[in-house]
Amino acid sequence: MKLGKIFTVLGVFTGMMGQMMAQNGGGIDSAMLQKMKNSYQMTPENKALQNAVANFDINKLALNNKQLTAEDTYFSNKVNSKGITDQKSSGRCWLFTGLNVLRAKTIAKHDLADFQFSHNYLFFYDQLEKANLFLQAIIDTRAKPLEDKTVEWLFKNPIGDGGQFSGVSDLVTKYGVVPKEVMPETNSSNNTARMSQLLGWKLREMGLQLREMGTKNTKIDALQAKKTEMLAVIYKMLVLNLGIPPTEFTWTQTDSKGKPINTKTYTPVSFYKEFVGMDISDYVMIMNDPTREYYKIFEIEYDRHTYNGHNWKYLNLPMSDIKNLAIASIKDSTMLYFSCDVAKYLNRDNGTLDLNNYDYSSLFGTPFSMDKKQRIETFASGSSHAMTLCGVDLDENEQPKKWLIENSWGASYGQKGFLIMTDDWFDEYMFRLVVDKKYMPSTLQSLLNQKSVLLPPWDPMFAMEE
Repeated sequence: MKLGKIFTVLGVFTGMMGQMMAQNGGGIDSAMLQKMKNSYQMTPENKALQNAVANFDINKLALNNKQLTAEDTYFSNKVNSKGITDQKSSGRCWLFTGLNVLRAKTIAKHDLADFQFSHNYLFFYDQLEKANLFLQAIIDTRAKPLEDKTVEWLFKNPIGDGGQFSGVSDLVTKYGVVPKEVMPETNSSNNTARMSQLLGWKLREMGLQLREMGTKNTKIDALQAKKTEMLAVIYKMLVLNLGIPPTEFTWTQTDSKGKPINTKTYTPVSFYKEFVGMDISDYVMIMNDPTREYYKIFEIEYDRHTYNGHNWKYLNLPMSDIKNLAIASIKDSTMLYFSCDVAKYLNRDNGTLDLNNYDYSSLFGTPFSMDKKQRIETFASGSSHAMTLCGVDLDENEQPKKWLIENSWGASYGQKGFLIMTDDWFDEYMFRLVVDKKYMPSTLQSLLNQKSVLLPPWDPMFAMEE
């Protein structure tokens, strides 16, 4: 075809596309754009707002001055804590939170000083187990096409440093725990992004190799043997980044005043049994998910840390029931694993979570009016960070006014490492709570025996999982 004819055909095609777009009415045409321009008036007020918003932090401009009074830090009920942990630049909040719940019990039980478990130790096995979970899932789904939704999700999420409480439960039960000084943090454990990226690259490569073997009808024994070879590579990468996990160690126990009590040799499992000694399987995950039916149990496929472990399974409850469970636990000096959408209305200067902290509606002249259900359904909100719920301030009618959270962002953040949230914020942005089932009334405990409804891992409620 000659060049002139090509231009003629392109011109006709462009004209046809323009007519189709005009007929469909889906694009921004000149008339529509003019209406938008006419709707905005360059008044002195708008000019001032434009200058301010364009040049300053939006949160500074939307900050509600009424919220700048001194914070009320009194709590009628509070679980004692010793020392604030710091997850640094990592997504291990789930691990810090879970171990902080166990730590508080251990410190109280054994009269210890500022004691911490090694997060790096369990993180090592978390990453190894997640690598195995991915590779085994690839083997299990090898007959499905690459564009299958589950296979696609697996390759999008081969590994990560995020997680949830069932991971803590499965990991400590299988691998035990060790004191922080036995396996301290490394640069890679404190700054996980690069290691996680490299592990993800390698696992995707390995996943493709396993799928290729599957297309050749390779026997399952050969696939499993190949997976073991691959995991040896992952193990080496983890050792180089995090160190070698101890199988045995000697540790001296001291009391709260620093006085030595005894020196013994432990394995990680024997240390867990002696110093924690609790049946973590008694803890139940509770959720407030208004997109689904209450008093039902739901489970998320592949949302677990170990292949033979437990998926994220939760009992969906109204907020009133959740608050009653939280209050009962705190009154009995038991902290709770808690997760929420922490970035919403968080004042980073004073460590408060309050719906009135920022007035975005007045600043932009438009309401932001989605409710909790709508925010979940549209991926606007979800569980993004885990912390330890440790205090509640009750009024004369035993109703909560505000809540106290022990965070894992270091002692210099917020209220000396703690965050304070209003009860209204709790309603809107709290999602998960893990509670010892002994604090659950029999009516709720009876619901735990029902068969769970299986949900896909790409469900909106879990898209923002920490």
